[in-house]
Amino acid sequence: MVGGGRHEVGEGKPRNRINLDPVKRLSGKPQSDIEPYVRKGQVVADLGCNKGYYTFALAECVGPEGRVYAVDLKEDYIRVLEKRANGLGYGNVELHASSASDLSFIRDESVDFVLANGLLCNMAEHRQQAVNEIKRILAPTGQAYLSLGGPPPLGFVDGAEWERILAGFRVERRGGFFQKWAVVSRKDDGKRPSAVCEDKRPRFLRFRKRLGE
Repeated sequence: MVGGGRHEVGEGKPRNRINLDPVKRLSGKPQSDIEPYVRKGQVVADLGCNKGYYTFALAECVGPEGRVYAVDLKEDYIRVLEKRANGLGYGNVELHASSASDLSFIRDESVDFVLANGLLCNMAEHRQQAVNEIKRILAPTGQAYLSLGGPPPLGFVDGAEWERILAGFRVERRGGFFQKWAVVSRKDDGKRPSAVCEDKRPRFLRFRKRLGE
């Protein structure tokens, strides 16, 4: 499970490691982006996985003993990812063509890390159901990374709704006014400090094996 003590004290504001910008992604390293949040053997959910930019990096980080639920509403993306997963030999990726508002194929409190990168802002409806599903599947000691691509007209979630969404979680780290991202956990786990960490940054975990090797 994702436990406490994952961060080191550092100077400055908390950094957003997950990259939403598709242009910057071209030279990015997705595995190093998500390594601070995920460990071997964990169960993770990549919601709104799109074309799988983070899916196989997550699969690499959790290893064969872990599991990745890759979920996207577009069946074409899921079919492409299925071919890639089979070709690369990733047997720990479970693919589902579904809305994030219906994750009935994932058990309650079974996911250690939820990646919802740019998900909610792209949902024209059923956003609260998706938030409820994230809460349901998240393990008591798990974490979720939520982010928005931008406020309307760039997305469907405005600042007020974003704050309402975060109010339903324990906010551990978050971006500022212009950076709509947050690392959150369940409010009812009773194991984490309630203060938002504004002066900490992730400890970068290092894995020898690279994506695709």
